[in-house]
Amino acid sequence: MKVDVLVIGAGAAGLMCAITAGQRGRHVLVLDHANKPGKKILMSGGGRCNFTNLGVTPAQYLSANPHFAKSALARYTPADFIALVEKHRIAFHEKELGQLFCDESSKLVVRMLLDECAAANVRIETSCGVQRVRKTGESFAVLTAKGEIHADSLVIASGGLSIPSMGATGFGYELARQFGHNVLATRAGLVPLTLSGKHQEHYQDLAGVALPVAEVRVGKRSFRAGLLFTHRGISGPSILQISSYWQPGDDLRIDLSPDVDIGDWLVAQRVARPAAELRNALGDLLPKRLAQRLCELWLHSRPMRQYRDAELREIGTQLHHWPIVASGTEGYRTAEVTLGGVDTDGLSSSTMQSKLVPGLYFIGEVVDVTGWLGGYNFQWAWASGYAAGEVV
Repeated sequence: MKVDVLVIGAGAAGLMCAITAGQRGRHVLVLDHANKPGKKILMSGGGRCNFTNLGVTPAQYLSANPHFAKSALARYTPADFIALVEKHRIAFHEKELGQLFCDESSKLVVRMLLDECAAANVRIETSCGVQRVRKTGESFAVLTAKGEIHADSLVIASGGLSIPSMGATGFGYELARQFGHNVLATRAGLVPLTLSGKHQEHYQDLAGVALPVAEVRVGKRSFRAGLLFTHRGISGPSILQISSYWQPGDDLRIDLSPDVDIGDWLVAQRVARPAAELRNALGDLLPKRLAQRLCELWLHSRPMRQYRDAELREIGTQLHHWPIVASGTEGYRTAEVTLGGVDTDGLSSSTMQSKLVPGLYFIGEVVDVTGWLGGYNFQWAWASGYAAGEVV
């Protein structure tokens, strides 16, 4: 079989690239080894697909080259994808912090992409693994489970290593290396952190306890969002966000109540409730089980009237800078994204084309561009897919 464009990977980036190329009249084939397209889209956002974010800028992306994403993000914006969603009459809402979700189901976003593919005469083959890729003169010869395919342009949209249960593999990285590209070290991103030893013992029976708002800090980077204690460690949006910046050994600090000056609040509580124990007073500000644990192990509760103002303010300072020693992450099993990947130095930022191999493109998660939690990674998928689709 001979096609103009072969896209490997029927996820967000691959489908967007295929649509854009197909609309230009290119003969496009999309292959995926999974049994259906858009699997990661389907599971995203709790089944409602956080498909973009109104506040997208290059500042919300991690990459060895922080400038690389600028061109693609500028040329395909959240407004462009919203227009597509509205064209297909998919109802959506803003949840918080600019995050846009489907009102109903992420299935509608996949159906939209597949309908656009059909309208652009894009063919999609699932349950079709790739066995070998060769460059043959001006084109590529790709041996698959369904025979050999020849393509003028080859687009790698195979994703990263996150969530292997959904079929994630290192295929894209291996192929990049095959063609001489540097692949930067990968690790799990947007992932819960784990605790071990006595650090885990201190918190493990708090599993299920949540802070609606916590501010988590590593170095100069901080995120304010919900936090959740788990059997293995800590999770929630604030932890998932900071996990992309945290490395083993980094100092992790949590402000347990960023919207209230705890020291002032405790001083006021002493006046209002002098006979109350510290643990009971704190239980009105923090989740009761967490307040009890903090007092059992570290704060040594006694009646409020027995504290001086300075002591209560010192306790407040501690709780605004609470240290938790994480030992690692839950890894790719639960990670939403993969940090690192194909080095952007080897790619054109405007087209995603390889600087080493004409006709070879890398888009989406396989590239060393990783967004924050909240729709940013989908926007990178749409933008990078569109950038390549305009030129393949």
